[in-house]
Amino acid sequence: MLLDRRNIKQTYLRITAQVKDFLLSERSREFFLFLGFFLIAGAFWLLQTLNNDYETEFSIPVRLKGVPNNVVITSDPPSELRIRVKDKGTVLLNYMLGKSFYPLTLDFADYKGKENHVRVFAAQFEKKIQAQLNASTNLISIRPDTLEYYYSMGDSKKVPVRLQGRVSAGRQYYLSDTIFTPDSVLVYAPQDVLDTITVAYTQHIQMEDISDTLKQRLPLLSGKGVKYVPAAVDMMLPVDIYTEKTVEVPLHGINFPADKVLRAFPSKVQITFQVGLSRFRQITADDFHILVSYEELLRLGSEKYTVKLKNVPKGVTQVRFNPEQVDFLIEQVTTSTD
Repeated sequence: MLLDRRNIKQTYLRITAQVKDFLLSERSREFFLFLGFFLIAGAFWLLQTLNNDYETEFSIPVRLKGVPNNVVITSDPPSELRIRVKDKGTVLLNYMLGKSFYPLTLDFADYKGKENHVRVFAAQFEKKIQAQLNASTNLISIRPDTLEYYYSMGDSKKVPVRLQGRVSAGRQYYLSDTIFTPDSVLVYAPQDVLDTITVAYTQHIQMEDISDTLKQRLPLLSGKGVKYVPAAVDMMLPVDIYTEKTVEVPLHGINFPADKVLRAFPSKVQITFQVGLSRFRQITADDFHILVSYEELLRLGSEKYTVKLKNVPKGVTQVRFNPEQVDFLIEQVTTSTD
């Protein structure tokens, strides 16, 4: 450690001595003389260059003021204008380094639009821009050439949120739900546009092979003159894994005459199905109903009935029966008389 410090000190002293010798030498005086002439020549070149004409772009902020409390701006005007100007380099350099442009202000009360739509053309605000420029500066172009915005006089309604796109789970997984927070939003728009809006669609997404619960914030897609509050929602896609379960369900005859009953062989059927692990305990045999109608058996013309379900419980897929067919008899019931 001590040796390292001694080497650093010796190196420092050696470099300091070399620099001192150079500054006191004839070569250093020649170097600084050359550097001085170089800086003077550079300054003359810069002044000559800045005296030429150039084109460049600047931005001017745009502000909308005086919006009444009962008015909702559904599509804001552009936040800035891009102006292209031409002048000498010295003037343009002054704009860049010292001059800041004042915002172009639009007073809501000064403009009235048809169907809640306002358009302010470049000719209407060109003088306000020119007033901030030097007399020698030539205003070449303004982008955009039209300031446009939409507003609503408080007209709104609540609409449900819907996912736009395709989301799929990986093998042996499934999406058990699609949850939006909030699940509905307020939409503001001119009345004729508002009448056509029934749902708020999210930004388009495409996701495949999801194997874990997904949470994501999605903006809502709005057209011209349409504003959603809030403008984005939180989406959660719970992902569950499939598991297999088997239950035993009896066959029940329906619409049979009072003197007839159904005899099925076997009288119960095993139903095997896939269900999410989170609902495994919730789904039981009581959720399945095998109902065999008297009229259907009369139309069969055979003594075998193909098992089927009238309704499949929510979340249940890949249903299989064992056996798939059962033998049956329509048995006459004898009634005793006194």
